[in-house]
Amino acid sequence: MRFLVIAEKPSVARILAKNLSAYEEKDGYLEGPDCIVSWCVGHLVEYASPEMYSESYKTWRFEDLPIIPNEWMSIVSKATKEQFRILKELLHRKDLDYVVNACDAGREGELIFHRVYDLAKSSLLVKRLWISSMENEAIKDGFLHLKSGREYQNLLDAATCRAKADWLVGMNGTRAFSTTYGTSFRVGRVQTPTLAMLVERQKAIEEFQKTPYYKVKLVADGVTFESEKMNGKEQAEEIATACMGRSVEIVGMKTEEKRKGAPKLYDLTTLQREANRWYGYTAKETLDCLQELYEKQLLTYPRTDSCYVTSDMEDTVEELAMNFMNQLLDFRYEPEVQKTVNSGKVTDHHAILPTKQAMHVKWENLSKKEETLLKLVCMQLLKAVSQEQLYEETMLDVSCGNQTFHSKGKCVKQMGFTKIDEILKRHAGLPKEKEKDILFPSDYEEGLILPNAVTEVVERFTSPPKLFSEDTLLYAMETAGNQAFDKGTEKKGLGTPATRASIIEKLVTSSYATRKGKQILPTEEGKNLIAILPEFVKSATMTAEWENHLLEMEHGEMQAEQFLSGIQEVIAEMLEYCSKVSEEEKRRFQKKKSIGICPVCGGTVYEGKTNYYCSNRECEFCLWKEPAYLKNMEKKLDVKSAEQLLEKGSVHLRDLYSRKKNKYFDADLHMETEKNGKVNFSLSFPKKRS
Repeated sequence: MRFLVIAEKPSVARILAKNLSAYEEKDGYLEGPDCIVSWCVGHLVEYASPEMYSESYKTWRFEDLPIIPNEWMSIVSKATKEQFRILKELLHRKDLDYVVNACDAGREGELIFHRVYDLAKSSLLVKRLWISSMENEAIKDGFLHLKSGREYQNLLDAATCRAKADWLVGMNGTRAFSTTYGTSFRVGRVQTPTLAMLVERQKAIEEFQKTPYYKVKLVADGVTFESEKMNGKEQAEEIATACMGRSVEIVGMKTEEKRKGAPKLYDLTTLQREANRWYGYTAKETLDCLQELYEKQLLTYPRTDSCYVTSDMEDTVEELAMNFMNQLLDFRYEPEVQKTVNSGKVTDHHAILPTKQAMHVKWENLSKKEETLLKLVCMQLLKAVSQEQLYEETMLDVSCGNQTFHSKGKCVKQMGFTKIDEILKRHAGLPKEKEKDILFPSDYEEGLILPNAVTEVVERFTSPPKLFSEDTLLYAMETAGNQAFDKGTEKKGLGTPATRASIIEKLVTSSYATRKGKQILPTEEGKNLIAILPEFVKSATMTAEWENHLLEMEHGEMQAEQFLSGIQEVIAEMLEYCSKVSEEEKRRFQKKKSIGICPVCGGTVYEGKTNYYCSNRECEFCLWKEPAYLKNMEKKLDVKSAEQLLEKGSVHLRDLYSRKKNKYFDADLHMETEKNGKVNFSLSFPKKRS
């Protein structure tokens, strides 16, 4: 039998082709004796924009909303049109028995393949390659155990509904609020609630008023004790004075054995968070690098939300642990592999692991970022199978002048995984944070008197919330809305591990958020958008609920129609909200005088410092106040002239200068605008009256 394999990227296709003996280079694919291997280029096919459904949608009008396609149209971008043509031809070849969907084994991979398959109108039988590693052994085993494409119908339904929901909320929300307020806004199903978290945190920081509080510090026999917090300084000073020089009595002493369990293996979000915290990498930088390591066969599939492996991987985990223990540590221990195994908590993919091929990696051949992230994954594996940390914690209470003071001591009995943390910090060039044991004298017991207390009042202040870093924002997205669900519900938060990085990047590129070192702050534009939105549009809880519905769909517990019906209800509610916005509120952002209507998209044109620009951020139309065409004629476009050009397409100008003839003249200036916003000028000379 002869078959076609479609991968998500050319680099992945070449690895698959090598394992399938498809070495013959053709235009857009590789061919072997039994198969053809080709590729998409990421999202090769996308849903069409509204104007593709109707010319009337080119101009944004509130009365045209909602835009809800009866039949969804898909289009291929110009950049990928040639590769789609190749795939379409291959999908219709008569000598093929079936096609293998070898796109990434996840929701998006399913969508990427089926958009191409459906738009090509192929009828080839679909089989699914589902692997968690690009190692040769995993690839060969995957092709020996291909699944029926029908087994992934629920996953495809969830992927399709996610894409439709993003389109519906994005297109309708963006047009609704932009036309209502006369300025360009971008609303996104996941992007907007994420922005709302940034804005709310910034607001909490700005409105925070630090409040002083006081503690009395007491030192006796070389041991430091502290009182509880007090709001009044006078009260603290009275206690400090009353206790100065007096004896104190030990009234409570309790020692407990405590243990701190080893961390779990990495899922994607945890790895992105730690890479940001330790090295300052953005979530996107980390994901892109992990994808490269995956394609180099050094790392398992990175887009996972699981931090466990399945029971059949126990031997593999042990082999990996023993190897990297020898490579990266200067001590040995018996790996506790069982802690990493939980088949019930592995859905599509297990936790991120180095591959067996990585055991032979030449570290010097990797880029600095690749080496850093691969070592993080290897060290996490070693920590996950290491012993727990054991320590004794002693709570000591003393009494003086009817006031109780407290001190806490700690004695580490077994470092366990924290010993690996020290080595990891050394590899990373990070400062050591080794915990010091705080020990009390061995003769301490209840009733013991300690003489000559020395006291002082310590003033401290309440702290404001911290600005989000990429680390803490990822965590906030992951846990968003969790409090609204039952304890047993599987929670998904905002977005998925695979999409959170791109959501953060969209906020930055759309100028709604900005990076300042490791911190992420909302911009004024971001604050303006959140200020006008109703709670249900920016609600993290509602968006997290949608993510859980998509998960239910993957499990076959919810129908696509039910999910999309809920999305349409929210859009209807959004439009109703916009229709009730007062005229005064609609003018909130219209501080600049409108000078006309954009000839490209129908948006409002305002006067800027150097130009007249369209308020629609997606439109590139603008008129320069000193256009190159008029510069040699020593003429500028004033507001009145710009208004006439926008209204009539032409304007009569006086006192244009001709360098060639060294004289001034009058003429009509005509403006023609291309679809991409480019403006072309020409002159005509009206006939003189006889």
